[in-house]
Amino acid sequence: MALIIYGMGPSPFVRKVRVVMAEKGVDYTLENVNIFPAPDWFMEISPLKRIPVLRDTDKPEPNTIPDSSAICLYLEQTHPEPQLYPQDGFERGRAAWLEEYADTEMAGNIGLGVFRPIALSALMGKEQDTETANKTMTEKMPRIFDYLSDVLGDRDYMVGSAFSIADIAVATQFVNLQHAGFKVDAAKWPALADYVARIHARPSFTALIDEEAALFAKTRAA
Repeated sequence: MALIIYGMGPSPFVRKVRVVMAEKGVDYTLENVNIFPAPDWFMEISPLKRIPVLRDTDKPEPNTIPDSSAICLYLEQTHPEPQLYPQDGFERGRAAWLEEYADTEMAGNIGLGVFRPIALSALMGKEQDTETANKTMTEKMPRIFDYLSDVLGDRDYMVGSAFSIADIAVATQFVNLQHAGFKVDAAKWPALADYVARIHARPSFTALIDEEAALFAKTRAA
């Protein structure tokens, strides 16, 4: 099976897929695609004009799957070990909900409200919008931190007792918050801050965080 991922490294959705592949030991090739604007050939395989898209060259065309959640589900089916989706039906449903929450609520606020105004603007050589980022952190992020803290409780993981797609989906959004220079206030949300640090310390996350941090460091140096 020859797998290609089309996307950009700093995307939380591309990172989500790459973490799943790292956890499962799946080989792949990453082909960078700039979607600002997306090329015509890419829009043909990604109707929503979003990254990532997976291509399985061992499959007959059409051999692509757009959307990170769909890709991760495919990888779970083709590479079932280690299992990243809970076996229990209710816990699997909870994991799917938290993945959706991360992909929409977290991504919308962190991506549009913090990451794009700060990190992406710097990467594209534009002026940073610190006012928007600070306002998002003050007015919108606390309720997200509160909710995730309540979900986590005193457990090590978001769902059940094992690392799952829920943790990957949630933690990948926090990487983008970190790239923008923000983090969870450990004084207000100690358990959540510890959780994020532990998940980001996994080798599957650490390698990508370091790779992306080097990219942003070049931007700052320039």
